Amino acid sequence: MSIHKSEIKKVTTHQLQSMKERGEKISMLTAYDYSMASLIDGAGVDIILVGDSASNVMAGHETTLPITLDQMIYHASAVVRAVKRAFVVVDIPFGSYQGNSSEALRSAIRIMKESGAHSVKMEGGTEIKESIIRVLSAGVPVMGHLGLTPQSIYKFGTYAVRAQEKEEADQLIDDARLLEECGCYAIVLEKIPASLAAKVAQEVKIPVIGIGAGLHVDGQVLVMHDMLGITKEFQPRFLRQYADLGTSIHNAVTQYVSDIKAKDFPNEKESY
Repeated sequence: MSIHKSEIKKVTTHQLQSMKERGEKISMLTAYDYSMASLIDGAGVDIILVGDSASNVMAGHETTLPITLDQMIYHASAVVRAVKRAFVVVDIPFGSYQGNSSEALRSAIRIMKESGAHSVKMEGGTEIKESIIRVLSAGVPVMGHLGLTPQSIYKFGTYAVRAQEKEEADQLIDDARLLEECGCYAIVLEKIPASLAAKVAQEVKIPVIGIGAGLHVDGQVLVMHDMLGITKEFQPRFLRQYADLGTSIHNAVTQYVSDIKAKDFPNEKESY
């Protein structure tokens, strides 16, 4: 049974801000196709992120960098067609906004027009300020993303916890304030110390969504394939696995193959 509040017909940026102000935690999950988005939306998730993590879990790439803008629009379009309640956010992929505010605007507009999504997400702070302002100036809602930013993995060289040292932590707080001042409606904080994430959530008035950022933020996000146990090789400390669909799917397919080999499927009732 869904546990979301029935009086909320459609989640909006206004609703998300109200949730922060009244202390109601925000739920967020990734989705990349119509069927899964429909299930997730029906279960009451507040935000669905069409993440560039599709590069990993859908296409099998090692990083998020290879996925293209066209591919992101394809996935986002499928998700939007399924959603009745959730707020849909789409990652602008690597190379589609960094260092060129005009390209950032073109990318954001394509996502909004061609997919019907409600918002875009962009990784970074001060270094992409011009791109964020340019996108916001067109009326496109922007969710920020700080801490571990997977699109910059080759710069960092590791997926280790970010902002553990004072200088980087101070910069992250400054960047969070900057994103709020620019007009971002929310910020994702990925894989940073819980105490720092809590401080950011107190410092800014906009919602802060964590992934590997502790409890004391305004909401949580996970990759759907990870929390459902579809991906087996990824087991970070912050991940709580709510199902073991990987094993269930394996067992079901194994039984299907066995039934065919044994000439048990289809039986008379399954034939015309």
